[in-house]
Amino acid sequence: MNPGEPHVTVQDLTVAYGDTVILRDLTFTINRGDIFIIMGASGGGKSTLLRSMVGLLPPAAGQVLYDGLSLWSMDPEEQSRVLRRFGILYQSGALWSSLTLAENIALPLEQYTTLIPRQIKDLVCLKLSLVGLSGFEDYFPSEISGGMRKRAALARAMALDPDVLFFDEPSAGLDPISAHLLDELILELRDSLRATVVVVTHELASIFAIGNNSVFIDADTRTITAAGDPRTLLTDSRDPKVISFLTRGAGIVDKAQKRTSLDRGARP
Repeated sequence: MNPGEPHVTVQDLTVAYGDTVILRDLTFTINRGDIFIIMGASGGGKSTLLRSMVGLLPPAAGQVLYDGLSLWSMDPEEQSRVLRRFGILYQSGALWSSLTLAENIALPLEQYTTLIPRQIKDLVCLKLSLVGLSGFEDYFPSEISGGMRKRAALARAMALDPDVLFFDEPSAGLDPISAHLLDELILELRDSLRATVVVVTHELASIFAIGNNSVFIDADTRTITAAGDPRTLLTDSRDPKVISFLTRGAGIVDKAQKRTSLDRGARP
């Protein structure tokens, strides 16, 4: 992995459902090893952008490039190979309720590799242990907590050792402690897998805890109005909507107080 090297590039992307434009003229670069945050108010098209980036929704215009190759210009076989390098954690987890955790995680390994059952079983145990679920192989999703289901879904997302991990609102529905533990797990897995991570979220605690790069999508204009490290945007942005989002509506006054606090904290 070469940190700082462009890994994913979105160029002039416009996404629409029929004649309704959801996002317009999006351009940004995600570097290899980033934990990249896609943030903005609810209904702004964050998850729609993710769908276009992972091959589920073709754009009306523009490109999504992985290592310089255009996802939506590839032939189907080449696109399938690229998509197998992705791991996706959906907001609901999307585990098969009729399968055990082990069977859920084994599914992509059975479908996309030539590994024998013994090797698959060993890998399943390894992936579950990485997310703290060793010993839960034979449990069904309904038999474990919401936080554990998220971790099981994460184990499935990384079953094929992906180059890029995508998370759609990973902390949704979790209590603060479980959300914090999931953030720590994302950081650990980024480092151990040497993967690039893309996270759609509106959770401020997660944004500041794990993100090192980001874009802010304005729900009114349907485009990017700010980009960069979220902590830098908090202290330096002059966009009222960005400030309001990153201070949960406290606005300019709270921002000034935060800047003063950060400055004091940086002094020896």
